[in-house]
Amino acid sequence: MRPQAVTESDAAGMRSATHWALLGLIIERPSYGYDLGERFERAYGGILHLSSTSYIYTSIKELSRRGLIEEVAGKGGGRQPKPRYRATPEGVRAYQEQLVSEVDEDRRRSRLFARKLAVFAREPELALEVIGRYRRACLELAARTALPRTGGADTPIDLASGLAGRLEAEEIRLALDAKIDWLDYAARELIALVESQPPRA
Repeated sequence: MRPQAVTESDAAGMRSATHWALLGLIIERPSYGYDLGERFERAYGGILHLSSTSYIYTSIKELSRRGLIEEVAGKGGGRQPKPRYRATPEGVRAYQEQLVSEVDEDRRRSRLFARKLAVFAREPELALEVIGRYRRACLELAARTALPRTGGADTPIDLASGLAGRLEAEEIRLALDAKIDWLDYAARELIALVESQPPRA
């Protein structure tokens, strides 16, 4: 039985990064629950963590309730073939919209960091210390981030993971370049603030 169509408010109300990540895996390839758990660990291990493997089934239930996925008859020789799950057209659209909406969250985090750093306006030396440490952390992260190796022809599974690795590495590289440029700007502003202050008695 097909679940009711998803509404914008249904999809917008879903905040779990795990649910969205799992929906992406189902869009990539319809799968069984156990298979989704294994694919989730391969795709998102180290980035997203499952509280337990049973959470996959909680997530499947929520995605189905919202009309973002649907159950299709499973294949197999047993009496009760395992159900497979595939994304509905509404699920694909909601996933696309959710990816685009992340620009707001990225911008919010950047604005929040800038405002938190500005707390040290009266003591710019402390802000400069934070900037120096943050800059070193960015450079260390850049040194650890290498483009994934490319080998022979990609299999269907490797195609997505290879692309994901390349996209992730380049996003990190460009974001770190931009962050370091901003940190250099912030340091210049703070140095000017230090130099404009009257000498302490």
